[in-house]
Amino acid sequence: MAHNLLQGKKGIIFGALDENSIAWKTAVRCVEEGAQIVLTNAPIALRMGEINKLAETCKAPVIPADATSMDDLSNLFTKSMEHFGGKIDFVLHSIGMSVNVRKGKPYTDLDYDFFHKGLDISAMSLHRVLQTAYKLDALNEWGSVVALTYIAAQRVFPDYSDMADAKSMLESISRSFGYHYGVKKKVRINTISQSPTRTTAGSGVKGFGDFISYAEKMSPLGNASADQCADYTVTLFSDYTRMVTMQNLFHDGGFSFTGVSQSVIESMGE
Repeated sequence: MAHNLLQGKKGIIFGALDENSIAWKTAVRCVEEGAQIVLTNAPIALRMGEINKLAETCKAPVIPADATSMDDLSNLFTKSMEHFGGKIDFVLHSIGMSVNVRKGKPYTDLDYDFFHKGLDISAMSLHRVLQTAYKLDALNEWGSVVALTYIAAQRVFPDYSDMADAKSMLESISRSFGYHYGVKKKVRINTISQSPTRTTAGSGVKGFGDFISYAEKMSPLGNASADQCADYTVTLFSDYTRMVTMQNLFHDGGFSFTGVSQSVIESMGE
């Protein structure tokens, strides 16, 4: 059910790949709530994914942008403002990739060129996005930026490897830039730490299916779905959360604050 929470607002959605992705579902929800959007992803992801289908559904243009390229990002924000006829109200950063994870490299034997690339794509890209928007004065006052993260930034999940370091950096950038953008333009910047979710990107982590089952048993409310994450993201883009910034917000059914659940204890005794 739509409530017009984003009526009249305009935003950019990074990272929609296919119907399983949180960015895809968030794009649909934003439009349902009255927003106009621009869709963007790296050129290679645009070739691999189905974003044109989403663009048709949302009546949104697709502007390719490599989030590690300052020229691409400047072009993205400039063309988006031209399309909207004004500044932007919200941005979703849903970008993450680890070559080391894809190649099966253990954390104790990382390839550092891969590591650097993963940090650039998964974390530094947020700084690039924010710095570009800041310098172009592209975001309206009280605008909202949300980046997706995971609790591996705070806790050890061995097979998450160097993505954990990237997510830690992502959250730090959100806080640091959140201060400066808040003082300058009242723009708020937050991260959502989502439950493990069956997306194309998440499925690349070793043992991911088993971990989803474990998290489901550990979480009092169960795992939060991609659709529920889209709903939560919409609230952070809305005017109802104007005083929320520089926060890492756990959206995980209570997993983050549960030491052990009765269900897990019982399964250990089996």
